[in-house]
Amino acid sequence: MKTNLKIRVQALGDPTRMAILERLRRGPLAVGEIARGLPVTRSAVSQHLKVLKDVGLVRRERAANRSLYRLDAEGIAGLRDYFERFWQESLQAFKQTAERSRKEQSR
Repeated sequence: MKTNLKIRVQALGDPTRMAILERLRRGPLAVGEIARGLPVTRSAVSQHLKVLKDVGLVRRERAANRSLYRLDAEGIAGLRDYFERFWQESLQAFKQTAERSRKEQSR
């Protein structure tokens, strides 16, 4: 696994960061909107957003007098590609094991 991909996956190990990504799926939000309903302070949400931004999973953009955060399509695509490859390799290994088992049982 590439280093930056590994760091992205590790960043998602925190439940608050996962909750933040879930909220951003629907579109850009300000920190206050992201923090609403989370069991952490706005300051903590800002720190989590910084981590997500640093690993390339979210982007910050200015809108008038506030910052909006959105998912970083490139960073998310990298994660998706990794998990799709992981899933395909897992399915292929399962298929090979099942076929070997079937051959051994038919002997």
